[in-house]
Amino acid sequence: MAFQDIRKSRKWLSAQEIRLLALLLFILILVMVANITLARTLVGGEWLFLRWSGARAFLVEKIAPYSTEIAQRTQEVAYGRIAFSGEYAYVLNDPFFIVLLYTPLALLRDFTLVRALWMLLSEAALVGIVLLAFNLSEWQPPRWLFIALLLFGLFSYFSVNALLTGTPTILLAFLYLWILLALRSYSDELAGALLLLVAYQWEVGGLFFLFLLVFVFANHRWNVLAGFGMSLFILLVISFLVFPGWGLPYIRAVLSDWYRGANLTFGYVLATWFPNATNDRLSSGGIVSLALGVILFAEWLGSANAHFRRVVWTAALSLAATPLIGFAIFPSNHVALLLPFVLIFALIWERWQRRRVLASILMLLLVLVVPFGLYLRAVYIYDPLILNLIAVLPPAPAILRLYWMRWWVLHSPRTLFDRMGDH
Repeated sequence: MAFQDIRKSRKWLSAQEIRLLALLLFILILVMVANITLARTLVGGEWLFLRWSGARAFLVEKIAPYSTEIAQRTQEVAYGRIAFSGEYAYVLNDPFFIVLLYTPLALLRDFTLVRALWMLLSEAALVGIVLLAFNLSEWQPPRWLFIALLLFGLFSYFSVNALLTGTPTILLAFLYLWILLALRSYSDELAGALLLLVAYQWEVGGLFFLFLLVFVFANHRWNVLAGFGMSLFILLVISFLVFPGWGLPYIRAVLSDWYRGANLTFGYVLATWFPNATNDRLSSGGIVSLALGVILFAEWLGSANAHFRRVVWTAALSLAATPLIGFAIFPSNHVALLLPFVLIFALIWERWQRRRVLASILMLLLVLVVPFGLYLRAVYIYDPLILNLIAVLPPAPAILRLYWMRWWVLHSPRTLFDRMGDH
């Protein structure tokens, strides 16, 4: 048997490939320079500072990452002062094995550089979210709409807000979609390992996590649990070897965060809008949460053995409903709604043969202009109502749109009656 000499078969990059790599490198440098400029000019990055400061405090300063000192440092970044009693306290409430993932950034002293690098990673993740959403929607948009949705993913209000605040929600949303792709391709161990990395920020993906558990048990996909369990065991061993006493401070931080975030929930906003609708037994927010919980659980059971597009639709519905279920609401977390947004676009383009171009343009302009308009209104004239609308408004139309498309998801092939509706 003759072996081929790989040195003779090796080929150098072509001139076109070299030019493409040079162009990509040039774009990367430009984006990084722009990020550094933004990081120096604009205040913010509080969510990244919280994690970076906690990891750096433990590694360099030998301070407990869940201490009050780390929270107060972050409050100085977020508010320019120590938080008042009714304000969010920015207590680090990530499990320690997640904090360890910030170690490479914690080795850098300059937070401006750290923030610019994090923005670069987040921008790449935003592009990845849109591309994975196309894949999961089983949709290939025309080139103009492809570019428009990529630009929307990067420059929509909630994407920009997430970039400037340094939230990990962008990377979590990317992992959500990666998990769905892994489940679709039956890479269950990988899906389980990735599921562990998103199983901590419940105000973003708590319902998504529960839905996947229902999906796993209903379909007997036990390898997902195996991948989850093995990854959890390894990370717990490493984290307890590095910091044996992190368990109790972490639990206290979670409880403190839950208590201080009570005035940021959908139920609290409804109580301020409709004070007379609250009674001693059940508030209006509690009624909404209970109704959404029942509806979602029914959808989870219904999609357990359905075609995968309905699984994606139910996952998108779970992400859209999470801010209204009783968790603290932060506008930067609404970047996770990119999956429902792309899925709605895919269904419109697939079903509305005659009106889809106009409908797509109008919808794109609407979701792009309204949030920025509300934000500018709040900047020039302070109004708590506008700020609350920015926080609680996006999930509601996403849920309504998804339910408006529900029949099309359940009946994926176009029927004769459906085709007649286009004429």
